[in-house]
Amino acid sequence: MFSSELPASEYNPYYRAYVDALGEVELLPELEKGRDVFVAFLQELPETKLKYAYAEGKWTLAELLMHVVDAERVFQYRALRFARNDKTPLAGFDQDVYVPQSNANRKTKEEILDEYKAVRQSTITLFNSFNDNALQRIGTASGYGMSTRAMGFIICGHQAHHLRIVRERYL
Repeated sequence: MFSSELPASEYNPYYRAYVDALGEVELLPELEKGRDVFVAFLQELPETKLKYAYAEGKWTLAELLMHVVDAERVFQYRALRFARNDKTPLAGFDQDVYVPQSNANRKTKEEILDEYKAVRQSTITLFNSFNDNALQRIGTASGYGMSTRAMGFIICGHQAHHLRIVRERYL
């Protein structure tokens, strides 16, 4: 499935910028490409940059990277619930509560990299297991109807969004 085939009615308008920023991509190849891009970026990142924050009160680079990992876990869980036709509404998550609890500033680059790779591989495996019906199922998260496939594109777009922020403000 391509991002252009995803109707805006299948996700919370908050995520539109993430989906739109992807351009014309196919979901599964984009999950794999995104993994490769992010891994290469992390491997080149100097360890000394992890504790850097570009302004007072902003997350450190390590915290931002762990936010990407945590958000992917949340989005992946939502996708699983929706694909399995679970109609229980899911609450939102407060990233500002998660970040300090991630212990990101105590992690090495290698630990963050290993965690990211494990989570992304799990995401790829999960989305590879979904058939067309499962991808089109709708669940509710944060009060909005969202499809399984939308969660996949949101995962890709969220990561791309934060990678742009890192390049613009942290490096």
